[in-house]
Amino acid sequence: MRAIRVHEFGGPEVLRLEEVAKPVAGPGEVVVAVKAIGVNPVETYLRSGSNPALPRPYTPGLDAAGIVESIGDGVTNLRLGDRVYTSGAKTGSYAEFALVAADQAHRIPEKISFEQAAGLNIPYATAYRALFQKAHAQPGETVFIHGASGGVGLAAIQWCKIHGLRVIGTAGTDEGREVALREGADHILNHRAPDYLNELRRLTDGRGPDVILEMLSNINLGKDLEAIATNGRIVVIGSRGKVEINPRDAMAREASIFGLMLFNATAAEKRAIHAAIAAGLENGGLRPIVGKRFPIADAAKAHEAVLAPGAYGKIILIP
Repeated sequence: MRAIRVHEFGGPEVLRLEEVAKPVAGPGEVVVAVKAIGVNPVETYLRSGSNPALPRPYTPGLDAAGIVESIGDGVTNLRLGDRVYTSGAKTGSYAEFALVAADQAHRIPEKISFEQAAGLNIPYATAYRALFQKAHAQPGETVFIHGASGGVGLAAIQWCKIHGLRVIGTAGTDEGREVALREGADHILNHRAPDYLNELRRLTDGRGPDVILEMLSNINLGKDLEAIATNGRIVVIGSRGKVEINPRDAMAREASIFGLMLFNATAAEKRAIHAAIAAGLENGGLRPIVGKRFPIADAAKAHEAVLAPGAYGKIILIP
């Protein structure tokens, strides 16, 4: 089968399409014939060497969607031919076939395409964990999504509307703002405009949002602490460097800052997340948005696109 392999850390050019052995399902495992692959920023960080202990060569990726092609002993929750999305892949998801633990393959309804399903795990699980397992957002509160047009941001908008939360988001392009509004944001601001935080204060009657989801903390965390409401909660979802903040801003508002790493979720938290995703897909509240599509041979271009400013929706690879 064909798979992307990383033999050395570096830029996108180290992603190589190679022929490798097709995986075989062992006890408690399934092999998924991959139809679409979700590309996430974390995979670019790993590729560039953020975890030097990562064994090489390796195939990147956790998120994919496809069809259960073979089943190992002891698997009772899946059947051959099931349409699934993955929340992990033992052999990596950037491939034509992926070896997956049975509890990390989740059925998808027929109305959800493979491309949509490939964008479910990290974006929707991250957004759910940020809103409800970290910030404990409550119906009627206001959520500010600092970067609302990407995969996690759009997922967060949809979760908010399901749960009765008011949403104010930002995006850097007209297209991104249009998508965020279409998905249910109550207001969308241009974070490239010099006065957009003044508009945020106006929209919240001067008190600030109750919850902020922050996708670029190295740029925005200091601004968030100045904008958050008293007793507000900021969830750090993404960062690409260091940042200097004034702790007195947190003190004055008695604000809380939560760091989030999806991989730290407990087994019980993961079960809750994927049960919520299943319900959201069935009732139509969750509608994954596909942005750009690339053939698997262009994985390097996909890694560039997922970090590019102004992107919207989920970046997808097609094997």
